[in-house]
Amino acid sequence: MIAVQGYEGKQVAVLGLGRSGRASCAALAAGGAQVLAWDESHEARVAAEEAGLTLTDLARVDWSGVAALIVSPGIPHLYPMPNQVIASALMAGVPVDNDIGLFFRSFATAQSMEFEQPPKVVTVTGSNGKSTTTALIHHILHECGRASQMAGNIGTGVLSIDPPCDGEVVVLELSSYQLELARALTPDIAVFTNLSPDHLDRHNGMGGYFAAKRRLFAEGGPDRAVVGVDEIEGQFLAGQLALAPEDARVIRISSGQKLLGPGWNVFARKGFLSEYRRGKQVASIDLRAMAGLPGAHNHQNACAAYAVARSLGLAPRMIEDALASFTGLPHRSQLVAEAGGVRYVNDSKATNAESAAQALQAFERIRWIAGGLGKEGGIASLVPHLGHVAKAYLIGHSAREFALQLGTTPLEVCETMERAVAAAMAEAEPGDVVLLAPAAASFDQYPDFEKRGEAFMAAVRAGLPNDG
Repeated sequence: MIAVQGYEGKQVAVLGLGRSGRASCAALAAGGAQVLAWDESHEARVAAEEAGLTLTDLARVDWSGVAALIVSPGIPHLYPMPNQVIASALMAGVPVDNDIGLFFRSFATAQSMEFEQPPKVVTVTGSNGKSTTTALIHHILHECGRASQMAGNIGTGVLSIDPPCDGEVVVLELSSYQLELARALTPDIAVFTNLSPDHLDRHNGMGGYFAAKRRLFAEGGPDRAVVGVDEIEGQFLAGQLALAPEDARVIRISSGQKLLGPGWNVFARKGFLSEYRRGKQVASIDLRAMAGLPGAHNHQNACAAYAVARSLGLAPRMIEDALASFTGLPHRSQLVAEAGGVRYVNDSKATNAESAAQALQAFERIRWIAGGLGKEGGIASLVPHLGHVAKAYLIGHSAREFALQLGTTPLEVCETMERAVAAAMAEAEPGDVVLLAPAAASFDQYPDFEKRGEAFMAAVRAGLPNDG
């Protein structure tokens, strides 16, 4: 656990008692704070009390004695409108922060400054590929013998990790929700993967969404920035951070285009990753046979992880061996099974059209399971990417809406995951890929994308001979 510094003997309120909220309570108490914990969900309050927390209704608290309010990421603090507890704290002049801000203000200690190699923090943000890139960096470090912990929006809450050891690297996945509110952001290396429309209601549009991501770089001031430049926002961000074209503090990455110029560039084209410095190639890696990194979107993730590893002093051949042994993450281009020449791939994390488009470009002949709780714009933007789709099998709340947007693509409205998988399995031919890439949220039928992915895997395994 990271004990929170700066609040010893002070009252600190915590709103939201999920994973990050409970970790914040424990870390604040470890640092000597008096914690006022609350959640507006009855179930969450019961679970918190069972975990030993004492609850205080923050709707009735006297804010004059509170030093700070710590908010869980899922609770809106600005748009579309602030939670009433947060609004009351702001009116009382109480600083509002989150666990990410607490982590950065507490990460560096007197002990860590005495290490031969002070610990470093690598942060990863963007719209798509954050989790895979974060896990890939952690995997590379582990395979190369570097101590590493992974936390944030993936796996462990940031305050629940162990105090770092000499030379350790902490790799954090950070969402726009986490970045928007954190009062302290001081990573050593920061990664921006890409940007596509998502969470626009929470950020009041695309500009607010990009602004939340940009805080990690503009206010965080990392020693090195790894920036995906396949969208205009990434190009703009890299241009803002670099003092000159040859400024090696900014590493530009791309999937699909060769990057020119005198700076530090890492890009993937036709399955090959290339590193260029000062206009000259210094390394190349063949990604085509790496089963854990299929498709151009995963090649971009590989470029980002490679750039971070190189920034940390690792050699290209060591990184290549580590990339080859990466097996991927659950629910992200996850190979579930292969039978009768048909592959079954779970990409339940493809919760928007952009991430679904990347999955659809990764395979040659696809039986596509899509649908759920559709987002603004639906899937009309996917029409140019449907050339590899033999047939679509639509599920969930937006199934019929999606059907109207697929043009001449063969489709079947199946409504449930079980019926969609059964239909796709019955019609699949050798060489086909049965792909779950929903392009929608899961909340109409499942509590989260993980449960949706698990339902897909269960249906596949139930339909295979002898359970696959």
